[in-house]
Amino acid sequence: MTRLLHRSIHTPPRRAVAASGIRFTDSEGKSYIDASGGAAVSCLGHAHPAVLEALHAQLDKLAYAHTGFFTTDVAEELAEMLIGDAPEGLSHVYLVSGGSEAVEAALKMARQYFTETGQPERRHIIARRQSYHGNTLGALATGGNEWRRAQFRPLLMQAHHIAPCFAYREQMPEESDTDYAARAAGELEAKILELGPETVAAFVAEPVVGATAGAVPPVADYFKRIREICDRYGVLLILDEVMCGMGRTGSLYACEQDGIAPDLLTIAKGLGGGYQPIGATLLSQKIYDAFANGTGFFQHGHTYMGHPMAAAAGLAVQQVIRRDNLLENVQVMGGHLCDALQAAFGQNPHIGDIRGRGLFQAIELVGDRESKAPFDPARKLNARIKAEAMARGVMVYPMGGTIDGVRGDHVLLAPPFIVSKDDVYDIVERLDGAVNAALAA
Repeated sequence: MTRLLHRSIHTPPRRAVAASGIRFTDSEGKSYIDASGGAAVSCLGHAHPAVLEALHAQLDKLAYAHTGFFTTDVAEELAEMLIGDAPEGLSHVYLVSGGSEAVEAALKMARQYFTETGQPERRHIIARRQSYHGNTLGALATGGNEWRRAQFRPLLMQAHHIAPCFAYREQMPEESDTDYAARAAGELEAKILELGPETVAAFVAEPVVGATAGAVPPVADYFKRIREICDRYGVLLILDEVMCGMGRTGSLYACEQDGIAPDLLTIAKGLGGGYQPIGATLLSQKIYDAFANGTGFFQHGHTYMGHPMAAAAGLAVQQVIRRDNLLENVQVMGGHLCDALQAAFGQNPHIGDIRGRGLFQAIELVGDRESKAPFDPARKLNARIKAEAMARGVMVYPMGGTIDGVRGDHVLLAPPFIVSKDDVYDIVERLDGAVNAALAA
């Protein structure tokens, strides 16, 4: 009997009792490799001594201070570090407790920016199908994860969705990457013109799509085109790096690899590595100036924003990433992960695509490789793979609805940045066994 409302009522989870490095131990003594970082969260693995030390020190000094009364040294230092490495133009940090809160804040910042600058008619938010931006109502409305949205649709604000940049599923056989990037980005311009440029506030996108579609990167100059379109029509660009940011793809901010800077950027997950709940919205100088020269504040807030313990965790995690040069390890181990996935699944007739960046990669399963036809959703292949992987002592992140929220299966991998080459090949070997067992069932 449990008094917790678990994610699945009829399938209670195993009970974790310890974790260290890249491994968990359950109450029965079984060990599991954390090959997904939970949900791409645990970038340093578990029980990292430097982070634990920082948390103990902060707890001894100050556990909580409401931001309506105080700021703290640790929150100020974290913001300084984040902006010091941020894409050009981002100047300030708004600390919250997670990704959904960060996205909600970004949406409100976009709206308030336009009311402060005398453009109250700008209200429309555009995002992409097969995206995920969080589970609170504003973030859920913005995202394009249809399975999560369906039953709550009557409660959701209006948002508009265009096609994603999803080459495996949507690029035409005869199209070059450049031509496809132009066509996919062109959907944004078409939607802005359809709604009326003077009414559009922001476009929201994940630089590398996360759980909903499985580590889908853009092609060619897609995001440079998106940036140009937003600038042309005065639309704010919000990049959601909650899952793909903070080093996960091999650069601290994922959009660095696309050569652009957003007006607003959301981070969480790898920011604090799971040691405390923390997220942040980074805003540009022009948005900050609009607030400063207008009402003088951002009309929003949460009880636990800027929490000193959370800030201490975020600061310690980011310091370790820099101290230990872990971005280089992400790049090198990402190469090994790609090689291992290609070796294991490259010729598998039921693996249609292997994709991603850095330590953020996925395989997409298909019933027929030539036609790219998915498996029948009733087969629940993604759930079978998860169960088979856990039986083999490896945690991976499978999802269904890859194509349209109903059809398609993929498996996401996002191991900690401290992973070794041997770990990578061990993970893929166990995943290979799990996939083959699920397919044979």
